[in-house]
Amino acid sequence: MSDTNFSPQHLEELDTHVDALIESTAQQNELERVMKKYDKESNTRVWTGSPAVFIKSLSALFSLYCIYVTLFSTAMPEIRLNIFLGLILILGYLHYPIKKSHGYVSPGLSDSISIPITFDMKARANSIPFYDILIMLAGAIPFFYFAWNAESIIKLALRVTSPRNPNYHLMITMAVLAILSTMELCRRCVGIPILCVVGALMVYAFSTVRFGKVIYDLFYSTGDGLRSTPIEVCAKYIVVFIIFGAFLERTGISTFFINLANAIAGASAGGPAKVAVISSALCGMVSGSSVGNTVTTGSVTIPMMKKTGYKPEFAGAVEAAASTGGQIMPPIMGAAAFLMAEYMGIPYSQVALKAILPAVLYFAGIYIAVHLEAKKLGLKGIPKEELPRIIKLLPKVYLLLPLIILVVMVSMNIYTMQFSAAIAIGLAIVVGFFNSDERITFKKILDALEAGGRGTITVAVACAMAGLVAGCITSTGLASELITMVVNVSGGHAFIALVLTMICCVILGMGVPTTANYCIMAATCAPILMAPAIGIEKVCAHFFVFYFGIVADITPPVALAAYAGSAIAKATPMKTAFNATKLAIGAFIVPYIFAFTPAMLFENVSPLIEIANAGPLLTNILIGLEIVLICATALLGIFGVAAALNGFLFKPINPLLRIVICAGGLSMLVPGLISDLIGLVLVGFVFAFQYTRSK
Repeated sequence: MSDTNFSPQHLEELDTHVDALIESTAQQNELERVMKKYDKESNTRVWTGSPAVFIKSLSALFSLYCIYVTLFSTAMPEIRLNIFLGLILILGYLHYPIKKSHGYVSPGLSDSISIPITFDMKARANSIPFYDILIMLAGAIPFFYFAWNAESIIKLALRVTSPRNPNYHLMITMAVLAILSTMELCRRCVGIPILCVVGALMVYAFSTVRFGKVIYDLFYSTGDGLRSTPIEVCAKYIVVFIIFGAFLERTGISTFFINLANAIAGASAGGPAKVAVISSALCGMVSGSSVGNTVTTGSVTIPMMKKTGYKPEFAGAVEAAASTGGQIMPPIMGAAAFLMAEYMGIPYSQVALKAILPAVLYFAGIYIAVHLEAKKLGLKGIPKEELPRIIKLLPKVYLLLPLIILVVMVSMNIYTMQFSAAIAIGLAIVVGFFNSDERITFKKILDALEAGGRGTITVAVACAMAGLVAGCITSTGLASELITMVVNVSGGHAFIALVLTMICCVILGMGVPTTANYCIMAATCAPILMAPAIGIEKVCAHFFVFYFGIVADITPPVALAAYAGSAIAKATPMKTAFNATKLAIGAFIVPYIFAFTPAMLFENVSPLIEIANAGPLLTNILIGLEIVLICATALLGIFGVAAALNGFLFKPINPLLRIVICAGGLSMLVPGLISDLIGLVLVGFVFAFQYTRSK
């Protein structure tokens, strides 16, 4: 053996390397802690070694199975969906423990360094209690039994839960076990708020309708309950897009989006906050989790914002508001776009098109607010020499190819959505091979399949709960009673009905994932607005409830995305939530505008087309001009509202002028020539007055 001599320089470099590794590991552990605290989906069991390989392989095989079934299976829904739900329960109980995991073991930590680090561990690795196995089997077996005997059960219809059925007790017991085990899995991976809604509706259903009838509607019915529209859309479309998102992440597109945002806005005043807005909008549109998006992009942008000079609660709020907005950003919209297309009965491409202007207004409002805050505080941007140059990012534009091809294929309506998503997955793999910085490997492909399978659990369980909500409402006829109640309370006034519906949506949306959130709103709240006595158009009603369901993630008291942002920013949670609500003011104003004026959603756009003999060409030109006018005035309106809330334009705005510019902004948000002119005068007056005084 030969002695190895280390110079002081080598020892210093080694110390620096170890310190950096420890700091990186500590940061990763902190992010995992935040995710586990505010995102139920992250509270998974700790698997290591061979068990971890087995569980990951199972999840990857589940993803492949889902892709195969959605593309090629011709089995009846009762077979496909029951097998799907049975597999979801097995994977769910293998991943989610009965209690929260308060500790996280960083993979490979012990292999990297030999320095003892203390973790708060309350969950043992490779441990699954016997009662979890029993609950898993008790819940999954009824689904597989139903799939195996689907034809005979369907023929029995309501008789399957009739006391005259010789197998009555068996059929009832299996249905109850399946429903309860699914609800328990929901508690573990989604949260309690949605269970409170489901539980209250089930108690009402069992107290007003025959027990066997309710059980049939919730479990054995072919159109309601667990196998209703939400789970059908989840198994048919959403699961493939979740897998696509997992592959897209592994191509390095998130890094590209952040670098692109830095190149575009990093050097401007308060650049890091603008980077957070842009990158979160881009990353969030393919993400189904406001909290996950906040933690992922916030781990980069929030420290940058604090370093620039933003207050911690403002930095956390910017990231939370922008990340939540990713759920309303077309074309993917957190996978809710596909559900919306199904519920509204319109093509997916139209849903994405109608969502463009409200999403632009939402992010424009946040962008303007952070710009004015930077001007008020005198903040600078990131030095240009520290930023990536757009010219150097252009060679990476090919990373967008899977997303572009997906949107084009789906919009052309030549191929099915699931086939288009499968092509996009294959294209993402091909594109990943060319990315030298984050080249996709066979291991990453398996990781993507595993992440897709794991990510499907929460969405599927939440959709199943949404099905139970719809089943209870259908079984009891509660929808008509809710409509009657709201109409009576509001006196038939649409605005009051919208306010009441908004409150319901925010409460029902607390802590619920995007897709299930919309399913619940579509089943409970949208029909209220579409009632003849209220008179809100179908598309406007569905967008209204979707928006207010989503903003529950930043609205106190259960503002999970804002709380996650505050944890990273080391800020007061409630202050962060209120700041996020103020930044996202567009999401609280715009839905009311398009509820009364569908033209903002490009619905019923009919300008001065009443002129005699207007041909198709002139009609299209006039429609195009009105859409441009709506977009321009709406952007100016959101600018006025943002300036009023911030209290700063070129200099601090006095209270009277804040009221004036806010009124002008709101006037311009209402499509219409007279309101636009009034708003333009008011906003223009304050702008000119401020500009003159500042000089």
